[in-house]
Amino acid sequence: MTTYLEITVRQYGWSGERAPGFHRRMTNDVLRFKPTLATTCYGMNDHRYRSYTEEIGNTYRDSARATIRAFKEQGVRVIQGSAGTVGKMPSWVKAAQGTVQDLNLGLLELRNIDVLLAQEEQVAFADCFLPMLKQGYYAQRLFGPDYMISGRDGVHPGWAGHLVMAYAFLTAMGLDGHIGTIALDLGSGQIEVSHGHKLIAQEGNRIEVLSSIYPFCASGPVDDDNSIRSGMSLVPFNEGLNRFTLVIKNLAAGLYEIQWGPTKKIYSAEVLAKGVNLAADYVVNPFSEAFKRVDEAVAAKQAYETRQIKTLFHGPEGKADMETTAALTEKTRAPLVTAIREAFTPVRHTITISPVK
Repeated sequence: MTTYLEITVRQYGWSGERAPGFHRRMTNDVLRFKPTLATTCYGMNDHRYRSYTEEIGNTYRDSARATIRAFKEQGVRVIQGSAGTVGKMPSWVKAAQGTVQDLNLGLLELRNIDVLLAQEEQVAFADCFLPMLKQGYYAQRLFGPDYMISGRDGVHPGWAGHLVMAYAFLTAMGLDGHIGTIALDLGSGQIEVSHGHKLIAQEGNRIEVLSSIYPFCASGPVDDDNSIRSGMSLVPFNEGLNRFTLVIKNLAAGLYEIQWGPTKKIYSAEVLAKGVNLAADYVVNPFSEAFKRVDEAVAAKQAYETRQIKTLFHGPEGKADMETTAALTEKTRAPLVTAIREAFTPVRHTITISPVK
């Protein structure tokens, strides 16, 4: 049976930060909130945009190990993530030296340090570097040389690169990816829906379902490096993490049009009997608007968390009275958390099956 998680999430990213910087602030900024699972993703700034040296590696290793151990001492499970890749020399980094290959070889060294640390400290590892390196090369062959999985400036990924990195962390968490199954047997007329979904009505070849579990929804061109949908084409995100399956058995041989929301697709009876992934095939679907509202609420919360930590915890307010600052900012954050929960409302949707004549 699939387990659905009730979780809360906080983000503590700090642009330009290196691993030693996070280790210095983690007790004040992170551990006070008693996390149970932490993901790290340092290395990009730690490699200093130059060829690898032992001093760079040792500094990174020592700080990363200290961070892992500080989390473990508090009973926090850790996923040690590697940095991604560099796509071109960052002209805005005045101290950058060498070539793109030099920088990526340096990042590879830090990635290998992450692997060893994860093994030695018995924590999980999320590999962002190799998938971005390989899929970035593949994407340029597929979509053209201007496609930059590492971002237009060579360092900060667009949405495609972020999707590839997210896939690395989510798979490292061991998530199942089963969103739901709707199974219709036209021979017996029986319909089964999985946990989180409820059959509302059936009228001939039309069924109506109420769902409280959403598939991940993303639109955008497949050949755009700033498109989440493009990132989905580079890794098996939908197959591994976003499966909302429709199965229809005992159809007569032939083709059938399946309408789900505003979108129609044609499948053979054989394919439908095996099951189709609605989340992968239907870019615009009945969940799209609801998912957008949740996504916007999440973005608003994350934006405040950045201000909470960077501006208030580490500004005049925090320096004057950290405990009061933490308490007051938590009161401001609370309605943003509530807004996410309130945006996550059940979605009523209809599937219609029609033979293609």
